Amino acid sequence: MLPLLKTPISRRAFLRGTGAALSLPFLEAMLPRAARAQGAGGARCNVLAFYVPNGMHMPAWTPAGLGRDWAMSPILTPIAAFRDKINVISGLNNNPARPDGPGDHAGGTSGFLTAAHAFKTDGANIRLGVSIDQAIAQQVGGQSRFSSLVLGAEGGGNAGGCDSGYSCAYSRNISWVGESQPAAKETNPATLFDRLFGTPAGVDPVAAERRRRGRRSILDVVQGDVARLEARLGAADRRKLDQYLTGVREVERQIDLAENQRCDAGVRPERPEIYVQTIEQLIDLTVLALQCNQTQVVTFMLANAGSNRSFPFLDIAEGHHQLSHHQGNPDNHAKLQRINTWELGMFQRLLAGLDAVDRGGQTLLDESVVFFSSEIEDGNAHRHTNLPVVLAGGASGQLATGRHLDAAGAPMGNLFTTLGQLAGADIAQFGDDGTGALDLS
Repeated sequence: MLPLLKTPISRRAFLRGTGAALSLPFLEAMLPRAARAQGAGGARCNVLAFYVPNGMHMPAWTPAGLGRDWAMSPILTPIAAFRDKINVISGLNNNPARPDGPGDHAGGTSGFLTAAHAFKTDGANIRLGVSIDQAIAQQVGGQSRFSSLVLGAEGGGNAGGCDSGYSCAYSRNISWVGESQPAAKETNPATLFDRLFGTPAGVDPVAAERRRRGRRSILDVVQGDVARLEARLGAADRRKLDQYLTGVREVERQIDLAENQRCDAGVRPERPEIYVQTIEQLIDLTVLALQCNQTQVVTFMLANAGSNRSFPFLDIAEGHHQLSHHQGNPDNHAKLQRINTWELGMFQRLLAGLDAVDRGGQTLLDESVVFFSSEIEDGNAHRHTNLPVVLAGGASGQLATGRHLDAAGAPMGNLFTTLGQLAGADIAQFGDDGTGALDLS
């Protein structure tokens, strides 16, 4: 049984060593004494958004059946183990994301989380709207060290045009702080690791640099603090702490290997193998950031809008965007299905990581809601209706799961209103055509 500490450990507590600080994961010892005695804490809902480019091969995406009586489709197979913890939603439309003339990828991506219509320009006078992740972060983000994390596996600047007269800002960002300000996107796992677990303000930078030069693990630096903390914890909390520290060590190892490979072999960053490593490391760091309450809101772009990356590790030499203009060719359909299934495999990595974290009676996935979709429905037709959507997680018991739902043409902004409310934000209506919350009961 957990020893009742006179003073609960702060949810923002750190393990500290010379030139380093490592945030603690959620522990029962962080709960008030009364709550610990009851074995329950306050409800919390993390919100994540996971973007993939170029739409879906919808015939292999859409499940047969509705409600709880539905069949897992081929593309969704990688997340089959989470059937009871997801909702597949058909029939959601994002009409404000339709461009003025050509530019469906930029229009769809800019509207991915804003449900807003982008002003068509490839100059500096961009105009869009606040995205739902930032609307949530502005209200509830102050409860965590970072109000939100904005991540992506592909970078690129915002200046210039990227899609039929639309600014690159519209194609390379899904998170918007204001109508003319996309949120800065982090694409380097090593930089993100340092940001999350590196040197905070007030820590000696000379000692921190000495640690980095010596390639010492942050866990070696804080081991004294770990030992003192473990002496204060019960068995369940010690297991959680060990699980968390093991995860930190593994991410450090992966980043070191990737960096050494880049340095020693002179590997170009866009090489597909490195691209996959970048995705995996960013996903693992997302789980760690949520596990230690560093943030409550995360967005992740698997690639930029209209990405034409090839997939030799899937035996696909053609570019993704090229294939998405399939023209009804069965060979193109088969290749798109392989790419889409691989994308769901990356999504599965995130769900598995979240579901492996015990949060005291539920998992981190149970405590979250994760939105998965693309900027368009079908890459050949460029439709912004009936978008492919998965919602994973139970939002701390607020959301029923295990269903295939038909939204019957509801605005995407209505789903975003619901996500905001699940996270505890005061949002009654969202997006250019939103009318209120989407009923997911």
